Amino acid sequence: MTEPRFMRVGETSRPVIRLAIDGDPVEALAGDTLMTAILTRRGQLRMSEFGDGARAGFCLMGACQDCWVRLGDRRRLRACTTFAAEGMEVLTGAEEGIDAP
Repeated sequence: MTEPRFMRVGETSRPVIRLAIDGDPVEALAGDTLMTAILTRRGQLRMSEFGDGARAGFCLMGACQDCWVRLGDRRRLRACTTFAAEGMEVLTGAEEGIDAP
């Protein structure tokens, strides 16, 4: 993986929550979006399903649809507008045989 794209520089007093990203256990802070939880650990959010480009979100407000990820139950959601939750299972890879978002 690449170096994290986001770095926490200040506020860290919120409760810690635990979730899994691509099967790896991670910790986030209550109130973090999935995008924050992912990009504080690596340099890309996901790979584009239309080529080999790494994606890291673009608009950060849910309009561009560049940050689609899936939950363990296969539901798609936008990482920039979805809050991380305790026990969440997040998948960032393209799913075989599923159309792009």
